[in-house]
Amino acid sequence: MEINPSEVGEKEVYKLLSGSVVPRPIAWVSTISESGILNLAPYSFFTVASRNPPMLCISVGPGVGEREGTVKDTLANIRTQKEFVINVVTAELGNEMQKSAENLQPHVNEFEAAGLTAIDSVTVKPKRVKEAPIQMECKLDQIIPLGTDHLIIGQMIHYHIQDDYYLGNYKVNLEKLNPLGRLAGTYSEMKGLFTLPR
Repeated sequence: MEINPSEVGEKEVYKLLSGSVVPRPIAWVSTISESGILNLAPYSFFTVASRNPPMLCISVGPGVGEREGTVKDTLANIRTQKEFVINVVTAELGNEMQKSAENLQPHVNEFEAAGLTAIDSVTVKPKRVKEAPIQMECKLDQIIPLGTDHLIIGQMIHYHIQDDYYLGNYKVNLEKLNPLGRLAGTYSEMKGLFTLPR
């Protein structure tokens, strides 16, 4: 089968992309509004953008469902506050992450709605998810409009990892971390590691 993206709908192309670019890590992004309301939302269009300086990027689309036509709180908060935190989602935190993905109103604190603990960051105003074993504090570098979406690039300026997830020599215990991955409309978790060739 051959498909020309310009000849099918946006939703169909999205399904193909999200089912082909897999598994995707999930950035659980915490921000804060101008009025101090905490926000937490997951984004699976997420990767490392630069090694030096260390930069991470997420792609944020427009509001969906009952919030169609609006700007997502994450994007609005990063635009005004220029800071955010990327928390790493473990498979064990899947239900809490899913709760924070709901279309909640801007005045709702997703930390509270998902039953999570908000803790202070060291260098930025947005809070961190205490339950997440890794948290990366970021300062906004730039926002690039790309079609209907916005690519947010932030410089990681502080890194947190819980001691029992740290192997030493700057290595993460990936088996213990068991990060949640996104596979189209479903999720994945790690089921063993191997090296190549095998």
